[in-house]
Amino acid sequence: MKIRPLDDRVLVEPREEVYTGALIIPDAAKEKPIIGQVKAIGNDFDTEGTAPLSQLLKVGDIIIFGKYAGADIKLEGKGYLIISRSDILAVVEEE
Repeated sequence: MKIRPLDDRVLVEPREEVYTGALIIPDAAKEKPIIGQVKAIGNDFDTEGTAPLSQLLKVGDIIIFGKYAGADIKLEGKGYLIISRSDILAVVEEE
């Protein structure tokens, strides 16, 4: 089965690890992951003078999102989140 998010939403696979390179996520984040990998991107059109999602993110990117962001779903036994563009706080980039 394949999921295609609509509008400004992103399908994310949450990650359990709390360390990424030099980035340290606080212990409070252990309740619910706030870091994940982008699995699919919706069709976000430039309606508010901002760049479309496809220019900001790509499948495979690691992102940081709000602690209570998104809707939890299960697909083929795996947990995912569908989150809105406004809930994405940062993209983790390797140096």
